[in-house]
Amino acid sequence: MPMVIGVVLRKIKDRIYADAGHFDLKLKDKIILETEHGVEVGTVCEKEKVMQEGKDLIGKVLRKITEEDKKKLAANKIKNLKAKNIVLQKTIKYKLNMKLICVQYTFDRSKLFVYYTSETRVDFRELVKDLGHILRTRIQMVQIGVRDESKLVGGIGICGRVLCCQTFLKDFNSVTIDMAKEQCLSLNTAKLSGLCGRLMCCISYENDVYRAVKKELPEIGTTVLTPEGRAKVTAIDCIMEKVTVDFGDKSFKVFTAKQINEMKGIKRESK
Repeated sequence: MPMVIGVVLRKIKDRIYADAGHFDLKLKDKIILETEHGVEVGTVCEKEKVMQEGKDLIGKVLRKITEEDKKKLAANKIKNLKAKNIVLQKTIKYKLNMKLICVQYTFDRSKLFVYYTSETRVDFRELVKDLGHILRTRIQMVQIGVRDESKLVGGIGICGRVLCCQTFLKDFNSVTIDMAKEQCLSLNTAKLSGLCGRLMCCISYENDVYRAVKKELPEIGTTVLTPEGRAKVTAIDCIMEKVTVDFGDKSFKVFTAKQINEMKGIKRESK
């Protein structure tokens, strides 16, 4: 069984496994490898391991990236820009209902990937035929979602930092409005949405913590026993693990979850 590494390819960061051969590769190493699409450049994202039986290899490492390879990559970037202008002109010519995001050649320029978004099905037959004739290469149209678009284009989030999807997020996890409710966030979708227009990925980061802490806190509206007597819970603070209560005369006080839980124990003992 061959030794393989995980590799991310192209701007969309598709992940595949590749035969590492005799190369001593480390995480984040740039490599040149052969894939089903031709010769491509990739980045090592997963350490070497034994490939399980029954799984086909998708790539084979040819070499670590060299200075000559870097020069060709720089030339490919210029080619990408020129190709994007041509693709954009042709989409306008054929009046295609799509938004062009970016284009990218494989390392050997044997194929051009065209990334786009669209809310409807688009007929690309004439476009692909025309582009293939002009650019003298194979064309592959790749429809992506709005979250992938943000990942490709990038930007700054409302937190003032570079988008998570562009820096460290490998996969998009499901984010729901229930997570916002769990964290007592404002349910204004405009404030909860990222640049992609979908709910921000960071809403899911602390959700498990909130759920765990809430199990130790009383629900809003319930009556609890505090060190100063019975009171009704009006608010909870999951971060500080504190509870705000009302003694009935709009006399509000804050207690820690520990104080409330200790009084539960006293109440049980009194029975």
